[in-house]
Amino acid sequence: MQVILMEKLANLGNLGDVVKVKDGYARNFLIPHGKAKRATDANLKAFETRRAELEKAQSDQLARSQERGAKLDGLLLQITQKAGVDGRLFGSVTNYDIVESLGKQGFEVERAQVRMPTGPLKQVGDYEIAIALHTDVVVHIKISVLGET
Repeated sequence: MQVILMEKLANLGNLGDVVKVKDGYARNFLIPHGKAKRATDANLKAFETRRAELEKAQSDQLARSQERGAKLDGLLLQITQKAGVDGRLFGSVTNYDIVESLGKQGFEVERAQVRMPTGPLKQVGDYEIAIALHTDVVVHIKISVLGET
């Protein structure tokens, strides 16, 4: 299915690009979330009339994300979990725990924005994770997992 992207998407394209994607991806994710529209003649004309407005909105969103990223970049976040004597956690530290801890410190981040390359943290120690606030803004924070008995 051919769609018009309404915003910049990683690994797909920029605002206004007409790309071919699988039907299910377009129907179940892109179109319902407002990230794309079907590439019909009427939609192409409507997009061209709104192009400047959409580009301005996207640049404003990028500026807000860069501002939030500047505050978050290099942050040290301490999370305490129950752990055994060998340093293994009972359970794990997931992106939900990280979002909750950031929320307590006044940072609004969604779970989908937290990038944990090795998956949930299961050991006591220091880890570096990425937070993708925007497709162009990725900040790195340090997570210090502390064990309590």
